[in-house]
Amino acid sequence: MLGKPSYPVQLIQPDGRRVLDREHAAVVADIGPGELRNLYEDLVVTRRIDTEATALQRQGQLGLWAPLLGQEAAQVGSARALHRDDYVFCSYREAAVAYCRGVDPAELTRMWRGVAHSCWDPDVINMTNPAIVVGAQGLHATGYAFAAHLEGADIATIAYFGDGATSQGDIAEALGFAASWSAPVVFFCQNNHWAISEPVRLQSATPIAQRALGYGIPAVQVDGNDVLGVLSVTRQALARAHAGGGPSFIEAITYRMGPHTTADDPTRYRSAAETEEWKKRDPIDRVRRLLERENLLDAQFEQRVRARADEVAAVVRTATIDMADPAPMELFDHVYSTEHPLIAAQRREYAEYLAADVPTEGVTS
Repeated sequence: MLGKPSYPVQLIQPDGRRVLDREHAAVVADIGPGELRNLYEDLVVTRRIDTEATALQRQGQLGLWAPLLGQEAAQVGSARALHRDDYVFCSYREAAVAYCRGVDPAELTRMWRGVAHSCWDPDVINMTNPAIVVGAQGLHATGYAFAAHLEGADIATIAYFGDGATSQGDIAEALGFAASWSAPVVFFCQNNHWAISEPVRLQSATPIAQRALGYGIPAVQVDGNDVLGVLSVTRQALARAHAGGGPSFIEAITYRMGPHTTADDPTRYRSAAETEEWKKRDPIDRVRRLLERENLLDAQFEQRVRARADEVAAVVRTATIDMADPAPMELFDHVYSTEHPLIAAQRREYAEYLAADVPTEGVTS
């Protein structure tokens, strides 16, 4: 049961040993050797995607990228708990969630390259595109969940956001509305310890999960670098939502190993010693050590995982570099879900501008 936060839920220790937690272990008892190896592959592949996208930005192929290095377990564990019909409302860092939901890796960088308003079609995978407005997705997830509840749909929504977003009014309003109307929404906070350059100790004087308790929403803290722990608590929260129990709040305690975005330099505000300490809790190394302890790691499996990671990374790189610039008039497509008179007027004016033979001042042939 989700309840008052105490010690963060943990099922795998950093050294790969399992933790005796009968309640939460029972929730993921179906995760046998094959499923555990699949989770490890997800972690490795999504890190490789992130590494490739970061390199592409550094090489001038992307305008910006929000790295997820170190947060793979929080995203993979929660994403793999979702039902197919559940709807994801993400922030700007959930590339691993998108991969687990079935996004074509070739689409992951479209918006970040500046060739489209979005990366993928939300209706195909039930997941919104990256949201740059911090915290806005909390309101969207709550409204969607409540509307689905009114229509009798058996779905839940999940809203991903960081520790910094919990100080935004949008998240506060979403928590209040969800609690009042028992909306089937899971609030998933990836507490990665840094809201750009502000440490979480300044962001909140108490554990972030306790904020949800003030709204009457059950909350839990989980080791965000433990993929099984995250999978377990997310399954519990989703089960509560599907059963009509209303919203839940998960604080996944993790760490942003890289910059906030590729426009950021984390060495200006945090110490190398802090980063080195968190490297010891790496989410991929943790599962690897568990696999080694349980004799589930062999050379053939490792080779297959590396090959899959390289294959996906190659798709991301090739697709990014080969993306064609959009036609000028595509600027007005998909701005609103229905036709809007202002957009229609702007489209006509821009078409007339393009069609006109407008001389450029100061340019000679």
